[in-house]
Amino acid sequence: MNKNELISEVAETSGLTRSDATKAVESVFDAITASLAKGDEVRLVGFGTFSVAKRKASTGRNPRTGEPMTIKASTQPKFKAGKGLKDSVN
Repeated sequence: MNKNELISEVAETSGLTRSDATKAVESVFDAITASLAKGDEVRLVGFGTFSVAKRKASTGRNPRTGEPMTIKASTQPKFKAGKGLKDSVN
């Protein structure tokens, strides 16, 4: 399912117009993104937790030349599925 399909599904199941469903989905994504950018966690009970993890700088190898190279430190978003989501998939 892609973003447009998600918006269509939200519009169908909630009875919202497509433009209202688009605003709702975009607002949820924006709120999660803003919270993660601040370094906060987003916990959706029964669904899962969005969090931010910091990766340290490391040394890797260039696959073309085999030369060692440094990989700079970064911040990565993470998602851990909750029990309700895991149970509904299995």
